Amino acid sequence: MTIVMQQVVSKSQFKAGLLAYLRSVEKNKQPLIITHDGAAVIKVVPYKEQPVIKSLRKTVLSYKKPTEPIGLKDWEVMR
Repeated sequence: MTIVMQQVVSKSQFKAGLLAYLRSVEKNKQPLIITHDGAAVIKVVPYKEQPVIKSLRKTVLSYKKPTEPIGLKDWEVMR
């Protein structure tokens, strides 16, 4: 079981130390919650590449007409 410690700061604290907070999230791989009047409004999380996207990289061989809409039959196949 992994325990994730979340750091909580107000918007004004975050604004004053933006770069330091972002570096902390990146370095420690821990989320940061930003509050406004004591209520959580934003959660900053470390970036993690999605495995599905990674596996699809470089799989498209060519773009014949990238701006053309696909046909209804083709759309149903993609479901």
